[in-house]
Amino acid sequence: MILLTKLILVHLIGDFLLQPKKWVKEKEKRKLKSPKLYIHVGIHTILAFLIVWDITYWKLIVTISILHLIIDGIKLTFQKKNTKRQWFFIDQLLHLTTIFVAFILFTKSSFSLSIFNTNTGLLLLTSLVFLTKPTSIIMQSIFSKWNINKLTKGNESLKHAGSYIGILERILVFIFIITNHWEAVGFLITAKSVFRFGDLQESKQRKLTEYVLIGTLISFGIAILTGLLFNYLIN
Repeated sequence: MILLTKLILVHLIGDFLLQPKKWVKEKEKRKLKSPKLYIHVGIHTILAFLIVWDITYWKLIVTISILHLIIDGIKLTFQKKNTKRQWFFIDQLLHLTTIFVAFILFTKSSFSLSIFNTNTGLLLLTSLVFLTKPTSIIMQSIFSKWNINKLTKGNESLKHAGSYIGILERILVFIFIITNHWEAVGFLITAKSVFRFGDLQESKQRKLTEYVLIGTLISFGIAILTGLLFNYLIN
């Protein structure tokens, strides 16, 4: 159904695109006393009503919003400095689970991939949104266990360039997959390898080479899986 895709789109926009880093830091510092926590949930609620655009689902939207507040509250209460990465993934898993469960309970649907059946434009938009900032933040959380500043010490680069390159390459890979141009994916990987080879050879750092390789594989892998899932759902 279109409704479930809309609810996931709301989560991606509200949790990633419309939540500045300074809000996150303030919430981590003040926890349940932070006004940004309640503003964040309020934005989610308003956004849900705007995107769903059907007042008959108000109970579903309010329920998801309340559960979102509870989950964020639990995360802020129990999260420690050395467990941020684990709590990020637990938090996102719980949010998506509550969306699925609430959707099934309120719409009395049975779970299957067919519940994602929707118009192509909405699914395309959701996929593209996911491949931008949400995936970048997911990858940052994955790599937070390594200190990239130490690995790249002395190597100057444009501000946020790596993040923008990652977003662009994921969108390109996604487009190539959904248009069935797998050879272009191989070309893109080769092109990136050529550009990166000189930097890595010059740095002579095995750790940096491994970091870049893992990052590239994860980034391309997420884009490919998103493209395959998109093709499966629309067909």
